[in-house]
Amino acid sequence: MPKVILIQPTQYGSKTGEPCKQSRIFLPGLVFPLLASYAPENWEVKVYIEVVDTIDFDEECDIVGIGAMGHAVFRAIDIAKEFRKRGKKVFMGGYMVSIMPDFVKEHCDSLVIGDGEISFPLLLRDFESTGELKDVYDNQLESLENIPLPKYEILTQKKIGYMLPVQAGRGCPHLCSYCSIACLYKGKYLFRPVDDVIRDIKRIKELGFKRFILIDDNIASNPDYLSELADKIKPLKMQWASQCSILIAKNEPLLKKIAASGCSMLSIGLESLSQEGLNSLRKGWVRTNEMTTLIKRIQHQGIAIASEMIIGTDGDTQESIKATADFIIKNKIPAPKFYILTPLPGTDFYKEMKSKDRLLHEDFSQYTAASCVFKPMNFQPKQLESSYFNLYKRVYSYRNIIYRTLLNMGLFKNPLAYLFAFFGNLVYKKSIRHGDAPNIL
Repeated sequence: MPKVILIQPTQYGSKTGEPCKQSRIFLPGLVFPLLASYAPENWEVKVYIEVVDTIDFDEECDIVGIGAMGHAVFRAIDIAKEFRKRGKKVFMGGYMVSIMPDFVKEHCDSLVIGDGEISFPLLLRDFESTGELKDVYDNQLESLENIPLPKYEILTQKKIGYMLPVQAGRGCPHLCSYCSIACLYKGKYLFRPVDDVIRDIKRIKELGFKRFILIDDNIASNPDYLSELADKIKPLKMQWASQCSILIAKNEPLLKKIAASGCSMLSIGLESLSQEGLNSLRKGWVRTNEMTTLIKRIQHQGIAIASEMIIGTDGDTQESIKATADFIIKNKIPAPKFYILTPLPGTDFYKEMKSKDRLLHEDFSQYTAASCVFKPMNFQPKQLESSYFNLYKRVYSYRNIIYRTLLNMGLFKNPLAYLFAFFGNLVYKKSIRHGDAPNIL
């Protein structure tokens, strides 16, 4: 029986240089359970999720597939080198490979660009027939119908938290210039049939889980679809989380419906308190003067917010970064994350910074979202980096962690989400203390 090993690399610690590890996978991804369901029945599929697993480079197998998300692409390259030294065929995929294939192509035998559902079984069949792989597999889905049931057992065999992933749709209708999703999907959003999504959720419940995460990039982009989905989730009596734009709070009937269906946490890209900064990133459809009101509406429904914010836009100043900390603390956002604005290769923002000669360098190992790699409008690069970590240190002081989580009125409506946020904050604080950008996988 031929065997393929699939690997999700962790990232290197910026201070230690060692692969980052966790005791559990708190936010498990869907890609490997889904790809495994596409493997021909005669293939054995083995999965390593490196944040909790130790890779056996000498394990017998025929092919190795490595995903590459964000800065973990550098660990992915090193893993590929080790397996190729041992004579193994290696293919690489994931969004980093898809937007910058030239960066990794010399380190593997084959690239999978974009969606993998068509390419992965073709790749396995090619190897079985010829012993070789094509240089590139680029087969994009035009529909998300008839997606098979993911093999969730791949995840349940690991040290994981209390939820499993489900996908309802893929892509995002917005075209923010800094965003890798906009770069890949060009404003396209595909939705799965609602009953197929419910099938997956029911399977998760059968496996003994009471919670799931909808891993869509913007679950609220089609309000009618989300409304129907919420109606069918509600009878299952499960808790769920997802990510979407803050615009969901402008649709109060929908907001109430998803809360009633069990939505306990939403990850929301607020990005910046500077309207000028948002406009410059093609995200002017978010209005900074509405943020506090919209956040309160979401929290009023008992939904905890995990915010994502960027510093270093052309509208940012030292004062705006201080105001960002004040904003997070005042609004008691339980799970905030921050990033230094980074021109990710392949995005429109990268092209803009390159054309204006604002890139400091193209050493992509430094494109971590915790380092400044371009010329900010109102900062020196090192000044922005210092402001970034000072922002994190202030928001993640023990006092402010407790204030935003355990002393939050949302704790009484939604205790598990806020307790999860509290312990997640402690993990983040540990990363910050070591000089790393916080990351929970």
